[in-house]
Amino acid sequence: MKPVEFSKEERAAATAKLRAYFRDELDQELGQLPAEMLLDFIGREIGGFFYNRGLYDA
Repeated sequence: MKPVEFSKEERAAATAKLRAYFRDELDQELGQLPAEMLLDFIGREIGGFFYNRGLYDA
C-alpha cells in the first residue's frame, strides 16, 4: 500500500492539529518532530484504511 503523502502546508496543518489534540485532550505536549513522526506513521500504516473506506463508500 502506498503511503499517504501531504504537501508542506498540509503537513503543517495536520501536525498542528495533532499537537493541539494531544495538548487539549491528553494533557500532553507533543513536540514538532514527534508530531511529524506520528503523521508519517498514520499515513504509512493507517491511511490506506481510510482511503479504501472512502472508495467503498463512494
